[in-house]
Amino acid sequence: MMTTLMRRFSMAAATLIAFTAAPALAQLSVDVTGEIESNLKIAVPTLPAQQEVSTPAGSSSELGRKIAEVIASDLKGSGLFDPSGPGGLSPVGFSEVTFPQYEKWGAWQALVQGFVRTTGGEADITVGCYLYDVALKQELTRQGYVVAPRDWRRAAHKCADAIYARLSGESPFFDSRIAYIAESGPKGNRTKRLAIMDSDGANHRFITNGQSIALTPRFSPDYKSIVYVSYLGSRVRIYVYDIGTGKQRLVTESNNPTFAPRWSPDGRNILFSMAVAGNTDIYRVSVNGGTPVRLTNTPGIDVGGSYSPDGRQIVFESDRSGGQQIYVMNADGSGQRRISHGGGRYATPEWSPRGDLIAFTKLSGGFKIAVMTPTGDNERILTNGWQDEQPSWSPNGRVLQFFRTTAGRQGTSQVWQVDLTGVNERRIPTPLSGSDPAWGPLLP
Repeated sequence: MMTTLMRRFSMAAATLIAFTAAPALAQLSVDVTGEIESNLKIAVPTLPAQQEVSTPAGSSSELGRKIAEVIASDLKGSGLFDPSGPGGLSPVGFSEVTFPQYEKWGAWQALVQGFVRTTGGEADITVGCYLYDVALKQELTRQGYVVAPRDWRRAAHKCADAIYARLSGESPFFDSRIAYIAESGPKGNRTKRLAIMDSDGANHRFITNGQSIALTPRFSPDYKSIVYVSYLGSRVRIYVYDIGTGKQRLVTESNNPTFAPRWSPDGRNILFSMAVAGNTDIYRVSVNGGTPVRLTNTPGIDVGGSYSPDGRQIVFESDRSGGQQIYVMNADGSGQRRISHGGGRYATPEWSPRGDLIAFTKLSGGFKIAVMTPTGDNERILTNGWQDEQPSWSPNGRVLQFFRTTAGRQGTSQVWQVDLTGVNERRIPTPLSGSDPAWGPLLP
């Protein structure tokens, strides 16, 4: 007997209603921990419409095709699946959605079917999403979402998330957003604007106008805000931008170089680095402002604090030993200890949301993205570009985002992703050059 669970997801832009069936016992799964010899083949035909009506986002049949395209693209981008469709696949009738004709899909291991239902106009659309094991002829999971027409992409990402989670056993990450710095102009005089976009580069928009330089954005744990640094003349400011209202407020400002703000896991405090009289240290300040508290106090440069998920520790980089290395300290600044001991230099550390790894930039014959455990063990290099730097974790801790700069005076920077195997790299399209990417949490 099928059990039905009702959950409600809400945000300013959309309301999503999800219904989930208990998964059937089946063997289909993928391994996310190592190299995959052959990706799991999934058919993703166009989602049929119950009836042909028009919406501000296109007709119901057009939405069915576009949603299937996004689902297939998300699954392909994960590096775990080999999706086909929706182009070139046989159409699916509305009545087939819950009663698949498995004989049609013998060339694939899994089948994604669904539907689009709406009364047209501004009315909400309902998107159904079903995953089937073709060989065993079993339903693995089903999801349904009710969204405004303008938010159809969120329903597609949610469907891809459900498929990814069911087949990999991992938490989802497609329905999330990215903040980054959009760059334009000559290399020595760049205009740098804060921008946000979906995890696949869609729904792009600029937040700042470029009159001041924006740097190093990070999403708040509740996803409602973005903290970033703004340079205008000699004044350096840390702002918190409210995504819902579009307003921003000042947290702290100084004439001293200030950079790399990072949220505490509870959203109450912000770490940042500031250079005073030739010495750079890490400070903590309340998200509501006030007097910053200095956490490090050693000769040299201490930069890039990032909290552990439980908020008890902070990882940072320091050159106190003569070269850039990674250190860990307690949240109050006590117990500072070095954890990196390999060759080369280490920079921009960031703690995984799972707590099991620390990502960083490895400077050794170039700039590379790498990971290690919080004790400094099992160091692994994931990329081998000319200049890869500034890693940021996906919400599930399985994928890293970074920016890659090409060589030469005309070199440009682009946003890239790589999974923990180091095999699946892909570039995220942006309208301008991009740097300092920051992956936000899963959307509510």
